[in-house]
Amino acid sequence: MILINLAIGLLTMMGCLIVQISFSFWSLRYATRQADEPGPGNGLLAGILTLLMAMLIMMLGNFLQIVLWGTLFYWLGEFHEFYEAVYHSAVNFTSLGYGDVVMSAQRKLLGPLEALNGILMLGLTSAALLGILQYLSKAKQQRQDRN
Repeated sequence: MILINLAIGLLTMMGCLIVQISFSFWSLRYATRQADEPGPGNGLLAGILTLLMAMLIMMLGNFLQIVLWGTLFYWLGEFHEFYEAVYHSAVNFTSLGYGDVVMSAQRKLLGPLEALNGILMLGLTSAALLGILQYLSKAKQQRQDRN
């Protein structure tokens, strides 16, 4: 059963990585378009709004991953209510670890795998946001140097 859970968990983690990379690139593409547009909308407020939008896009990606794990738990029959499966998934994904809702002994290995996945994906979200912030700062500096 350990190998089956490991296989299920690793496949789900790969799916989550695809989701996270897609949403990160979508955020990056949005931010670079905003930064490269000429005009008066390149001030501090525009930069904040661009970062805010990029963050919202990536958080949507993280939420979709939580739902993906929750759907897996529901499909495996670990929970009778979909909401409870998604709640449990969110607690695992964020490494919060309340422990108020637990899976059966057969599937418990999936919890730590999801927590590991969540740490990695939230770290990727943070790194992408930092990259966008650096890009926006560099683009602003280059515009100032040209003027």
